[in-house]
Amino acid sequence: MRKLIINVVWIFCLISAASAQRGLVYETRTVKSNILKMERKYSIYLPPGYEESDQAYPVLYLLHGSGDDHTGWVQFGQVQHIADKVIAEGRAAHMIIVMPDADARRGYFNDIRGDFNYEDFFFKELIPHIEKTYRVRKDKHYRAVAGLSMGGGGSIFYALHQPDMFAAAAPLSASTGLWEMDQLKSRLGDTAAKVTAAQLEAYFKHHNMEAILKNASKEDLDKIKRIRWYISCGDDDFLYEGNSLMHILFRKNEIAHEYRVKDGGHTWTYWRMELPLVMEFVSKSFTQY
Repeated sequence: MRKLIINVVWIFCLISAASAQRGLVYETRTVKSNILKMERKYSIYLPPGYEESDQAYPVLYLLHGSGDDHTGWVQFGQVQHIADKVIAEGRAAHMIIVMPDADARRGYFNDIRGDFNYEDFFFKELIPHIEKTYRVRKDKHYRAVAGLSMGGGGSIFYALHQPDMFAAAAPLSASTGLWEMDQLKSRLGDTAAKVTAAQLEAYFKHHNMEAILKNASKEDLDKIKRIRWYISCGDDDFLYEGNSLMHILFRKNEIAHEYRVKDGGHTWTYWRMELPLVMEFVSKSFTQY
């Protein structure tokens, strides 16, 4: 009987230890947005030990792609399994991962007519909400942004627009925004005819990497250069050319970055392969200062 009790206790300890190494994912939580005049959803990963400690953690904002929502990285990206494994292996820091829900079609930027100012919401409401609700380190040295496809574009421009906010940016298979004015008009469709030439020009300059870097002050360019950049795209990805041009543009502007082209396409197989590397990369940003 005593041996049986010891075995039961031992098994319970093993189960408890295994459980303690798992993070938590809350698939749908909400934040009220006065800017968007609606509730916006997000998913969140809390690292192993979060509920048992009073520690504050660095944070990675992980953005989904077009046609998807906040659950994409949870369901298809297997964020809990991957994050638990990479943290347990000591390859990445314990971190909080926030996966916000952008509009599947309108994306992460402010609408050219001001109808859906998601970028304002992200910086003025979502980040403050996360930092108030969870134990998050609030210094930029402990904040990173990454994303895939449309979310990769979001991660690029969030870092370019607000270089004071992020230690690292990791766009994957990104929609880079390296189009000409005619291409922008085509993307906007009927909306392009409903705005002034000045609005169109301002929007173009705000969402074109070449224009941003060309018009940046020396101070802002120095801030952009202090961000650690990780750019990755599959060799069979239809967005490969834009990512290659981004690499060339960064080289010309002497912006240090890691650039990776690997076997793969615009698929979850590729992004699941990259997520551990993204976590490892941004962790080095969190600890280098």
